[in-house]
Amino acid sequence: MPKHILIVLSEYGYWAEELVGPLSEFDQRGYRVTFATPNGKRARALPPSLDEEYVDPPLGRSVTTAEVAALGRAVDSGNRLDDPLDLSAWIPERPYTSSPDHLRKLEEYHRSLERIDADLRSYDALLIVGGSGPIVDLANNERVHDLILAFLRVGKPIGAECYGVACLAFARDWDDRKSIIRGKHVTGHCKEYDYKDGTGFLGTDFVMGPPPYPLEYILRDATGPDGAYHGNFGKPLSVIVDYPFVTGRSTPDSFLTGRKMVEMLEDGLTRFGW
Repeated sequence: MPKHILIVLSEYGYWAEELVGPLSEFDQRGYRVTFATPNGKRARALPPSLDEEYVDPPLGRSVTTAEVAALGRAVDSGNRLDDPLDLSAWIPERPYTSSPDHLRKLEEYHRSLERIDADLRSYDALLIVGGSGPIVDLANNERVHDLILAFLRVGKPIGAECYGVACLAFARDWDDRKSIIRGKHVTGHCKEYDYKDGTGFLGTDFVMGPPPYPLEYILRDATGPDGAYHGNFGKPLSVIVDYPFVTGRSTPDSFLTGRKMVEMLEDGLTRFGW
C-alpha cells in the first residue's frame, strides 16, 4: 500500500513552493495525498509565490524559479485542491468552561478525540504548509493543534514549513501546557527573513507591516533549555529532523523538507541538520 500523507493548508494563502516542493517528492514516490483546510474552503496560492519576477525584500532577490512558478500555477489552477477535508467538521471543538453542562461536553469532546486517533490509521504523516496565511487560521487554531497532538499520540511523522512551524510551538496538552517541541531541535522563518512592511493575506484587503509575531523568538522559547532553534541564516538550506518532527525554514527548503519526510517514512531517519 502506498503511503498516505495529510497536508493542511491555510484558507488565507499558502506559499506555492512550500506546497509543490514536498508534494513533488510525495508524487515521485507514488504516495497518496489528501488535503485539508480549516473550514473546507479551497486553498489558493499567494500571488507573489507564483511570480518568478517577484523580489523578496529581505533577501533582495527572486525566491521563485520559473520552473517552480510553473509547478505552482499548475497545482493552483488544477483540481487537486478541490474539495479538501473540513477540519471544523472532523475535529471536535473544545467547549468553553462557561458552557452549560460543561463536564458532559468535555467528556464527549475527549471521546471524539479518541475517534480521531482511529481515523489516523489510514494516514502515515502530516504536513503543514507555510506562507503568511497560517498566521491567520492555522497557528492558533485549536483544531489544528488537536490534529497535531493526535498524530503525535500515534507516533507518526509531522512536517511543518516556515510559519506552519508556529502550529507545533502552540500545540500543547491542556494538562501541562508545554509545547510539544520542548526539548526538540527545529528550524523556521528566521528574524532576518521578516518583512518590515507589506505582509498580506489572500482574500482580504488587509495588508499590514511586519508579521504580528517573530516566529524565531517563539521557537527559541518553545524549545526550552534542552532543545534549540536553528535559523541557519546565511546558509542556503535549513531543514531539521528531530523525530517525529521535520521542520523547514522557508521557501528554498521545501523540496528538502519533502525528501526528509520520505526518508523518515522509508528509511527510519530520526535526526538531520544539526
